[in-house]
Amino acid sequence: MKEKQKPNMRDFFMPEDLISSYSRKQAIDDGLLVDVTEVARQMGILYPVALSRAVFDDSVSWSAKDDAKAFWPQDESGRLHDLVWLLYLAMRGAKPGEARVSFDLNRVPRPGKGKKRKVSLRAEVHGGDNGEPVVTVMLPNED
Repeated sequence: MKEKQKPNMRDFFMPEDLISSYSRKQAIDDGLLVDVTEVARQMGILYPVALSRAVFDDSVSWSAKDDAKAFWPQDESGRLHDLVWLLYLAMRGAKPGEARVSFDLNRVPRPGKGKKRKVSLRAEVHGGDNGEPVVTVMLPNED
């Protein structure tokens, strides 16, 4: 009688009958995620970090046109720095083993995009394309 092999984690996550998959790298290449790993590393976050397109467009993106219309001058690098710094603080304050943190960002809304200054964000540490730990920052209603 042939001994049955124990299933391994790869079998669980990558079944033979998998029809298709969409990798994190593909999402970054397609613009659905925005890689901000370099800025995050400068602030002490060791894992690769990406923002959802919705988070980037709402809380980081800032053009010269926005600057001309806004009462409060801004720039993308400063806005990104603020967001990543708050992410760092939220991750630092997480309980050991906690894979999800929430934090609020007070930012100047882009002209014509409402007056709400505070936005709630969620960050998750999860397995990347090769199972390595990665961080994704998204709006609370995004998956």
